[in-house]
Amino acid sequence: MLDTLLPFKRHFISRNGNKLHYINEGQGEPVVMVHGNPSWCFYYRNLVSALKDTHQCIVPDHIGCGLSDKPDDSGYDYTLKNRIDDLEALLDSLKVKENITLVVHDWGGMIGMGYAARYPERIKRLVILNTGAFHLPETKPLPLALWICRNTLLGTVLVRGFNAFSSIASYVGVKRQPMSKYIREAYVAPFNSWANRISTLRFVQDIPLKPGDRNYQLVSDIAASLPKFAKVPTLICWGLQDFVFDKHFLAKWREHMPHAQVHEFADCGHYILEDASDEVITHIKHFMAEGQTPEPEVQPLETAQVTEPEAETQAPQAVH
Repeated sequence: MLDTLLPFKRHFISRNGNKLHYINEGQGEPVVMVHGNPSWCFYYRNLVSALKDTHQCIVPDHIGCGLSDKPDDSGYDYTLKNRIDDLEALLDSLKVKENITLVVHDWGGMIGMGYAARYPERIKRLVILNTGAFHLPETKPLPLALWICRNTLLGTVLVRGFNAFSSIASYVGVKRQPMSKYIREAYVAPFNSWANRISTLRFVQDIPLKPGDRNYQLVSDIAASLPKFAKVPTLICWGLQDFVFDKHFLAKWREHMPHAQVHEFADCGHYILEDASDEVITHIKHFMAEGQTPEPEVQPLETAQVTEPEAETQAPQAVH
C-alpha cells in the first residue's frame, strides 16, 4: 500500500554512517520540501506529483524519520544544527545551489530557514506552511502537551512507548475531515517501535525556550536572518486551527514577511497539505508561475505628491 501512496524511487546518501532517504523526482528548477515532526516525506507526496513535470522535487526524510535510519543517541545527535547540516550535505551532493524554491512545514521551517540563513543567495522563493523560524512568540505559551513531552518521564513513555505524538497528530492535525485509515497508517508507519520513535521525542526536547538552552542562540540567529529575504517572493498558506502553529505564529510571519502573499484557512489544522491539498497546491503552482509577489499599485502622476525621498514600498499582501 505504501508504494502505491508514495510512488517515487527511493534514494539514499550516507551521513556519518547513517542512511538518509530522499525523494528526487523531475527536472528543472529545484523545489526543496522540508518536513517536520512527527511527519516525513510522505507529507509532500501530492505536491511532488503536482510539480515533478516541471521542477526537480527534492524531499529528504530527516534522520530518525520516514525511510531514513533511526539510530540511537550514540549514533546521531538529534539537534537542529545537525538537521541543517544534513540538508546542506544532501543539496551539495545533488549540486543544488541556486534558484531554490524552499517549502517548509513545522520543524522544517527552522531547518529549512537555517539552511537559507547560511546561503540566502541560493533561495529564489519561499513557501511557508504552518511553521516557525523564530522563538515561541511572546503571546503564545508552550502547549501543555508539548511541555509534558519535552520535560517529563511521562512524556517519554507516552511518545516512545505508545506513539502518542505521531498517532494523535494524525487525528487532530486535520480538521475538515478525518484522514482515511490508509493515510493515517502511512503517517505513523515509520514510528513503529520504542527505538524508531526516538526522533519524535528528541524533536520536542530540542525546542529551545530560554537563553542557555541548546540551540537558543541558533534560533536567534535564524530569526535575525529573516530580513535578508525581504525581497524574496514568499507565499504563506496557513491552517488557523493548528494548536501549536496558530494565529500567534502567523502574526510573527506577517511582521517578518510583510511582502508575502497570505492565504488563511479558518477550517484547517496543522497538516494543511492534507486538509486543503488541492487549494494549497493550486496556490503554490500559481505563485511559482508568477515568479514574484504582486507589485504595489502605482499612484497616478497627477495625484502623486513626493516631498522627500521615500523608502521602498512593500508589496501588498494577498489575503484569502
